[in-house]
Amino acid sequence: MSKLTAVQIRQAKPKDKPYKLPDGQGLYFHVAESGKSTWRYRFRVDGKESTCCVLGEYPDMSLEQARKARAEAREQVKAGKIRHMSGRRKSRRRTGCRSGFRR
Repeated sequence: MSKLTAVQIRQAKPKDKPYKLPDGQGLYFHVAESGKSTWRYRFRVDGKESTCCVLGEYPDMSLEQARKARAEAREQVKAGKIRHMSGRRKSRRRTGCRSGFRR
């Protein structure tokens, strides 16, 4: 899988349905129908895929910053600070994952 580039991110426009552009290691760029673009991180705990963490909004968070935030979130998952969430409507506070990775 090739990594995202700044040009691909700038050219991402809203469509009829939300879509994702993967960067690798669980990081992806999410574009909503409304045009809101966010950096998200998906991870696994004990073999179960967890719902994602929203790392930040674009353009407030650049590609480079999102990759650093993903690395920090990954370390928190390994340390057990972010737990698996089952179900779509659980609060981020319960997993320990939040938008606090912004710089």
